[in-house]
Amino acid sequence: MNNKRWMTLVALIALTACAGAASSRTNATLGASPSGTTATTAEPRLAQMYFWRARPGKLEEYTRYIRDVAEPIDREAQRTGAFLSVTTYMANDSTLPWTHLRVFLLRDSVQLRGLSGALSAAGARLQPDSVKRRQQGEYSATLRDRVGASVTQIVR
Repeated sequence: MNNKRWMTLVALIALTACAGAASSRTNATLGASPSGTTATTAEPRLAQMYFWRARPGKLEEYTRYIRDVAEPIDREAQRTGAFLSVTTYMANDSTLPWTHLRVFLLRDSVQLRGLSGALSAAGARLQPDSVKRRQQGEYSATLRDRVGASVTQIVR
């Protein structure tokens, strides 16, 4: 099986697990997701998936970056309604083309269109100094490479 098919298969399995957890709590306020953010009561219809590969020797450092830098930004963006929940998966299989999969569950295409801008705005609110934000972005680029992204519909 080629890498793209394998990546898609694993992503669909991860998405199924994430969507299943969300659908089991549709009419109640969702609890904390594994990455520490909480979701609202809306039912997710879309998922934005980002695939990242930590650079050699940077797996732990990139995982720490997600926890210490990305997740606070996620929480801030979610607080303003940018998305319903986010879960980060880390692959244990070194043959996969990605090491980290971040799945954002979204209510609709409006949230999808605004996701990138909302995350950027949240980052600016948390770190108002543009020089420091640029340095943070440059640092993150030394830790990982983007492998791909996919938007999927959640089928119930």
